[in-house]
Amino acid sequence: MRARKIRPGIAAAAALAVAGMVLAGCAEDEGDEGTNTAEGTSPGEGKAGCEQLVQFGDLTGEEVSLYTSIVAPEDQPHIDSYDLFEECTGATVNYEGSKEFEAQLVVRAKSGNPPDLAYIPQPGLLNTLVTDTDAVVAAPGPVEENVDEFFGEDWKAYGTVDGTFYAAPLGANVKSLVWYSPSMFADNGWEIPQTWDDMIALSDQIADEGKVKPWCAGIESGEATGWPATDWLEDVLLRTGGPDVYDQWMNHEIPFNDDAVVEGLDTVGDILKNEDYVNGGFGDVKSIATTAFQDGGLPIVDGKCAMHRQANFYAANWPEGTNVAEDGDVFAFYLPPIGEDFGNPVLGGGEFVAAFNDNTVTQAFQTYLSSDVWANEKAKATPAGGWVSANNGLDTANLVSPIDQLSAEILADPDATFRFDASDLMPGEVGAGSFWREMTAWITGQSTEESLEKIESSWP
Repeated sequence: MRARKIRPGIAAAAALAVAGMVLAGCAEDEGDEGTNTAEGTSPGEGKAGCEQLVQFGDLTGEEVSLYTSIVAPEDQPHIDSYDLFEECTGATVNYEGSKEFEAQLVVRAKSGNPPDLAYIPQPGLLNTLVTDTDAVVAAPGPVEENVDEFFGEDWKAYGTVDGTFYAAPLGANVKSLVWYSPSMFADNGWEIPQTWDDMIALSDQIADEGKVKPWCAGIESGEATGWPATDWLEDVLLRTGGPDVYDQWMNHEIPFNDDAVVEGLDTVGDILKNEDYVNGGFGDVKSIATTAFQDGGLPIVDGKCAMHRQANFYAANWPEGTNVAEDGDVFAFYLPPIGEDFGNPVLGGGEFVAAFNDNTVTQAFQTYLSSDVWANEKAKATPAGGWVSANNGLDTANLVSPIDQLSAEILADPDATFRFDASDLMPGEVGAGSFWREMTAWITGQSTEESLEKIESSWP
């Protein structure tokens, strides 16, 4: 994803509402700036947190469908964060998370059966939906006003296609993290590595000691299998090639199989394709491709693996009762830089809220999700951690989890060079297609050169 410094403050099937469905007897009027309103007095009149939603009128009995890639167990905090919206409006949110989200959303949009709203985790996919399906509708006035107030211009740009603003930012994440067991490290006298060389030396030491495997990983994710391996390459390329090369690669100003990218993927291979290092708790290198990403780090708590590189949102996947803290059962450290030339690179990502109709209830829910009110509701609904936002209206005191506080600290580091996940900004055919497939093939034995060449040849 693209360059920017940001401040902290950043997938139960449900019934799908047919686009354009309006509850009988709930007439809609066109409001200012393309905003619709319903008749009747809003249930939120006079209630704290409902102030921006009362303009949409009485939505009692209305339903709004939401489609996302966020599935259990990460879905529940999202669902819980909609309670205030339902109280303020009388409407009901029908949540559907799917591992096949990226492929199925385009199919549904093209077939005329999209959800009301979707969380888009790749700006490249948003671009594809806008240009190829003509199904996404521009954001209404209140949403754009919220984004202008609570987010930086760079974040708004990610939700903009050909000069039209479509999708407000939602959450953000820090991907440059390595999960570990503080007690395992302490018991073995292992220190948190400050440089890449330190991390490799530690990996060698753990491998030589033979008590556990240094690393564990999983990249299986349904139709999205392979995406965790793309994150590995992006994180490492930021460290070996630097942000300028990263940007050139992301924008296809250099070929996907440029020598710099070959070097980056080979560096990833020094870990992920090293039989001495992986795959603790699961098997050999090839087992990475069949291990669900949600399970990839779990051998750490079973004492079978020392380290797992994954984003802050992985906090939701630890077993219930796991203490995620610096002195707890698991915690994370910053994936260290390689050399001193590129500062402290940080890879991140985020979601964007796109609508497929301008129904009143759809616009009301869009507005809620773009607000500072929702950001704080979401933070309070995520006590296990794994969520931050670039919304500057978020009170960081509501980030009760130490891992979220660490993520906020990393995002706020003045020496950090932040880049959005590149695959999320690439054309959908690549970023959510060939990149995932070929990285999976790479894990299971395909060479670096062949993998990168196949991705290059797929670029539209």
